[in-house]
Amino acid sequence: MATVLAGQAFAQTLTAEQVVEKHLAAVGGREALSKITSRKATGTMIIGTPQGNLSGPVEMTAKSPNKMRASIRVDLAALGAAGEMAIDQLFDGTTGWMMNSMSGDQPMSGDQLAGAKNAFFPSPFLNYAEHGFTIAVKPSEKVNNKDAYVLLMTPKAGPAARMYFDAETFMLVRSVSRIVNPQLGEVEQISEPSDYRTVDGVKVAFLILQSAGGQDEIRQDREQRPGRRRGVHQEVVRAVSAAPGR
Repeated sequence: MATVLAGQAFAQTLTAEQVVEKHLAAVGGREALSKITSRKATGTMIIGTPQGNLSGPVEMTAKSPNKMRASIRVDLAALGAAGEMAIDQLFDGTTGWMMNSMSGDQPMSGDQLAGAKNAFFPSPFLNYAEHGFTIAVKPSEKVNNKDAYVLLMTPKAGPAARMYFDAETFMLVRSVSRIVNPQLGEVEQISEPSDYRTVDGVKVAFLILQSAGGQDEIRQDREQRPGRRRGVHQEVVRAVSAAPGR
């Protein structure tokens, strides 16, 4: 009982700024993060559908402050279709495009465009005040049965996000936001990064579980290294799944 009470008291005394600084230190520190200007990540995405899992390679590149490119190729065999679906997203810091071999190309707009503008690399927490974000402490919660500090991160424009940090490691373990999806309307989008490994002196998630409006997506990045190409990262595809969202 004493341990539980001590943990609760400690959580209540931390300010938003203290949580952010502890998180940045846990990742690798401000100095190490400031040295990173680009990154390339490659891996495999698995999407759950009622007909079976869809999978394919994913490649993401990021360049500070917020440029990105993400490319996915999805094998459609599980749906009884031949060939693959190619999905690409691009954001040059001002304008973004979404390209889909099945549904066509369209410019980013609304919450998706705002999200791309707010996805500052290598971390949105590094210079959040300079970029116009405000951060407020919310009551602590549990994520996967572990205590977590919760911060509400609100940008100048676009949807706010609840950010969850493990109470022991201060690593980001969940983010939750409500966005307007062109196909689904307003949905709750959940992302859970894990399997952190050190790359270029900072810890990077090699596994990300995502869901949006009851749709699940699993993306696994198997390799991450300094980028040499123009671009940056962003979520790229919404899965079609019967599984309930978290």
